[in-house]
Amino acid sequence: MSKNPEYFTDTLASEQWFICKRENNICEIVKSNTKDEITDAVEILGAFGSQGEAIAKRVGLIRSGKCQPL
Repeated sequence: MSKNPEYFTDTLASEQWFICKRENNICEIVKSNTKDEITDAVEILGAFGSQGEAIAKRVGLIRSGKCQPL
């Protein structure tokens, strides 16, 4: 059984990447469908369309001293 092409478009469009800053200032990259699904974060940045884009932003935050690496 073949899936409808819109199914794949909707699935890809719903995948988003976020940067979650925790209480200890550690920032981690999380894949989620919505920002509301993310819990226990002090600050949430994003949504980013790709993991690479989120990684680049996180690197910038670490270099500027706004986040700590894992």
